[in-house]
Amino acid sequence: MYEDFASKLAATMWADFDDKPDRTDGHPAEITDLSTTVIDGNFPWTIVTVETDEGVTGIGEAYPSPGVHGIITDYLRPVLVGENPTDVERLYNLMRESLSGRGSQQGVGTIAISGVEIALWDAAGKLLDQPIYQLLGGKIREEVTVYADCHAGEAMVESAEEGQQETTYQPEAYARAARAAVDDGFDMVKFDLDVPSGREFDTLSRHFDPPEIEHKRAIVEAVTEEIGHDAEVAVDLHWNFSPETAERICRAVEPYDLAWIEDPLPPENTDAMRELKRRVDVTLLTGENRYGRHGFRDLIQEQAVDFLAPDVPKTGGIAETKKIADMAEAYYQALVPHNIGSPVATVATAHVGATIPNFVALEYHAREVPWWEDLVVGDDLIQEGRIRVPDGPGLGIELDWDVVEAHEKE
Repeated sequence: MYEDFASKLAATMWADFDDKPDRTDGHPAEITDLSTTVIDGNFPWTIVTVETDEGVTGIGEAYPSPGVHGIITDYLRPVLVGENPTDVERLYNLMRESLSGRGSQQGVGTIAISGVEIALWDAAGKLLDQPIYQLLGGKIREEVTVYADCHAGEAMVESAEEGQQETTYQPEAYARAARAAVDDGFDMVKFDLDVPSGREFDTLSRHFDPPEIEHKRAIVEAVTEEIGHDAEVAVDLHWNFSPETAERICRAVEPYDLAWIEDPLPPENTDAMRELKRRVDVTLLTGENRYGRHGFRDLIQEQAVDFLAPDVPKTGGIAETKKIADMAEAYYQALVPHNIGSPVATVATAHVGATIPNFVALEYHAREVPWWEDLVVGDDLIQEGRIRVPDGPGLGIELDWDVVEAHEKE
């Protein structure tokens, strides 16, 4: 039923367009199937595959979200089968139109579209024998900086030195985890500050009392004293605080010269974020909960933050993220993309980072997954805190499907 509906919808949409591109000119490949596979990593990494009648398969990744599989297979698959995978921009708009009114502007609809869009770019690059960065206009840099998200608590200290694990969120544990990441070659690290201190309080109030503020300040102090100038340090507040508490946290950690403070306020209110930026002397970052260039427009125009953090498999895909970067460049804002994905999402984001001038660093969120690198055939992607942007066609990587199968989530 869903396939019939989506097919009829797509046919109706294009009925009045006499100038629809001839999909067989130059590159006669056609999409024959769309499917998804979920890898059971530290997040459920949703891999999207686009099959073509040329034997070329494009791979993408959608942000972990319930309902993505159904949208891709029930709605987007019948819309895209038979289309030319190299028409990425047209197919992106076709997918948005096919889900119009059903979440194509934000949320899970955009997430599903993002995963397919990445797979289309990979397929197009393979069919045209060009890396994605070249299709986007060429690369500005040969490699992109990667920062290590070091998590918190038990998940964090499991990646620190063996024999020094702690079960509480104490400053000393953070300091050891920071040193472990720096010793692994990362010159930029990030930690969560919205973590338990061992005290009981009402989290729904979005308010911290002085002892809670002091706990967060002590964490930052311990980390920065441990690593000194060996690496930059950032912290994440995960949009859990009111403006008054966010301001007090920012003021408490101002002396430690952090690279940025991430998501200090809930994501909906740009005015509140802009006001906070004017009141504190720290670098602010937000964006992982925004969708598409339209979702970033007010953040950019109001210059409400210093850094923007779109998530490529969430905000619309590769081209949409580049458009966000282009808008931000007009206001001298830079991108620090959010990323909790597998190597597919990570490399897709690296291609964007290679093509834009206003790129700072890309998040890596899987230090505790020992087989993360094994998902990709070939050498390790991340070396000394950098990813050298692959020069092969499309994404320039291939998944090891035996490893994928070994960690597949039913």
